[in-house]
Amino acid sequence: MLPLHLQPQSHVPLYVQLRDQLRALVHAGDLRPGDRIPASRELATMLGVHRTTVANAYAELESEGLIQGHVGRGTFIKGNGNGLKITPPAPPVLSGNGGVRWELLFADERGEEVLSRLTAGVPGNALSFVMACPAPEFFPIDELQICVNAVLRREGTDVLTLGPSDGYPPLKAALLELLHHDGITAKDENLLITDGCQQSFDLISKAFVRPGDSVIMENPTYPGAVAIFHGARARCLSVPVRMHAEPGTSLGLDLEALEATLAANRVKLILLTPDFQNPTGVSMPLASRRKLLELAGRYQVPVVEDHIYARLHAREERIPSLKQLDRSNLVIHIDSFAKVAFPGLRVGWIVAPPQAIERLRVVKQTTDLHTDQLAQATLAEFLRRGLFSKHLAKMRKIYTARLAALDEALRKHMPEGTRWVRPEGGMCMWLELPPGFDASELLIHVKERGVLFAPGRYFYVQSPLPNTLRLGFASLDEKQIARGVATLAEMLKVEMRKRQRGVRRAERSRVALV
Repeated sequence: MLPLHLQPQSHVPLYVQLRDQLRALVHAGDLRPGDRIPASRELATMLGVHRTTVANAYAELESEGLIQGHVGRGTFIKGNGNGLKITPPAPPVLSGNGGVRWELLFADERGEEVLSRLTAGVPGNALSFVMACPAPEFFPIDELQICVNAVLRREGTDVLTLGPSDGYPPLKAALLELLHHDGITAKDENLLITDGCQQSFDLISKAFVRPGDSVIMENPTYPGAVAIFHGARARCLSVPVRMHAEPGTSLGLDLEALEATLAANRVKLILLTPDFQNPTGVSMPLASRRKLLELAGRYQVPVVEDHIYARLHAREERIPSLKQLDRSNLVIHIDSFAKVAFPGLRVGWIVAPPQAIERLRVVKQTTDLHTDQLAQATLAEFLRRGLFSKHLAKMRKIYTARLAALDEALRKHMPEGTRWVRPEGGMCMWLELPPGFDASELLIHVKERGVLFAPGRYFYVQSPLPNTLRLGFASLDEKQIARGVATLAEMLKVEMRKRQRGVRRAERSRVALV
């Protein structure tokens, strides 16, 4: 076993860490000419990284003359006979057929392809719990078409020309009214329209984070945010999310761990989702939110609040958002229409102090000039006509019923030792399989039966737990949810029986030897 230790929380890309450590082992004599090193797929499995990470490291080492691959034989350390002299590196520009070696020119490995895996198309008639996204069969197409036609008749010329980088004024006015209804006091200078929360994270990263800056993230958390801040060379510090309330603790971000991390590091930003957190579905209690803001104020660290799931609450009562509780202008509040209405229109917003908004506006202007104006104007009309609140009320009822169906199916079918906490809204639920089971291996078996889910390892900043998984329930109806969970539970029970038989065989062999 090679003494390799990668640090996912480091701002140094994983393939660079691996390349440098292998190179050091060669120079130290721990790896000698002729030694065989694991195949890229094998080493990726051993290290818990994507195969591309190892392939890129091997490609650079091969271009330097340190290693050489042989088809059918493997990859070996290369040398000139004495094991000491290393072939000087040559510029890795051309591949064997004269083409550019593109993989050696990439600046980083944003996200390790996690987003691609989570957003990949669903094969055939598979029941997919992978995505946390709206149910497309309830998109209000007719109402939206009315809004589009009204906008084009009234202001078609305006919306088809270039517009202000901070957003289309009628949409900003409609959103300010929505925010005031939510208890958030904001003015025009506090609001920036974006291409959804993904761009909001990207703009915040570009505006505030320099390479090496420390950023606190929940663990587990949304992979898209991890991809952006890793790509910015930030030092991502993880703070655990509590999924089960123990005596003296509360659900959500571990505030003791947060305080310790703030005390030990110079932190630039805290990123979190207080309501129906992705992927765990848990929400922070009011007391925890107040404590969080007190800590952020004491250490003078801004908080980025992802509010994208908060409107999908199953109960009428709502816990105030961090922005609503903010009295020190510490919170950058981001939100979007993506989870409530139309993920394809890519319209979101940021609420922050004027100085921050102005900086973000400049960054956005250099990125894409402005968000699509026809989409902005259409959604402004959708809000103005009261269609948004009507659609939201409808979807809350639908998703609440689907959440109840998921919880009922899990209680009915899942074997003893499986743990979950039913959230009070949102779009996803987090499962912990019995200890010792790997969700990625289970996925292989359930996929053959036409069911898909997202293994928990995709969501961790560091120290992934292999027995975890996320179930996105919003885009499946109650019958599909029941069928999918029954299949998942059946395959888990099959694997448990196989394990029990293996234990009994091992016990019989031990007794026979005695």
